[in-house]
Amino acid sequence: MARSPAASKAPADARGRKAAARVGTPPARRAGAAGRTARRPRQTEDKRSVILSAALGLFSRYGLHGTSVDQVAARADVSKSNLLYYFANKEELYVSVLRELLHVWLEPLRGFSAEQDPREAIAGYIRRKLVISRDRPDASRLFCLEMIQGAPLLRDELDRELRTLVERKSEVIAEWVRSGRLRPVAPHHLVFGLWALTQHYADFAVQVQAISGRTLQDAAFFEETVDNVQRLVLDGICVPATVPA
Repeated sequence: MARSPAASKAPADARGRKAAARVGTPPARRAGAAGRTARRPRQTEDKRSVILSAALGLFSRYGLHGTSVDQVAARADVSKSNLLYYFANKEELYVSVLRELLHVWLEPLRGFSAEQDPREAIAGYIRRKLVISRDRPDASRLFCLEMIQGAPLLRDELDRELRTLVERKSEVIAEWVRSGRLRPVAPHHLVFGLWALTQHYADFAVQVQAISGRTLQDAAFFEETVDNVQRLVLDGICVPATVPA
């Protein structure tokens, strides 16, 4: 029996709507998928940061051997299996924490350049290092603990990144000395002295508080510390400006 025009048209319209639906749906799905894909790296990075922060707090207090994966997972509020998805074992987590600390710790030194005024460069470096001692004392203490133990898990990093950067910046200091802008000073000893003066306020915070009754969290004491450390260093190594006759 022949179909009426209306009967033929109805299935065609239905097929058209289905085809349109099939054509229209994928872009929306693709947009949703793209959004989920973009969120995944952020979520992964956020989860890693939470775990690293929790690990830092425990490692800086109890060390590698005194801290368990279960303790870190509990502090980070993640399951142990979830933690081990991001870090294969406790040693990998510990080294990851130390590498992040090394990056943060060395960042202020990267700014040194021969074109800078040495007084301004070193004064700024002292302030930035004291900010790290104030805001991330756990990081400084963990790094100190690793050094005291002989850096068994960070030796390669020290031989590469740390040594390379210090050698480059020692050349900058040497150029300041050659150009007469700094008094004669061995660059390595200047760097060691800057580290000792600034990190003392984190590594020996309990001693600082016991003697002074204050910490770097006290804004006035922080500025007092910055001013005194800057003067101790700069008055000793900077060449006084020549006063015109």
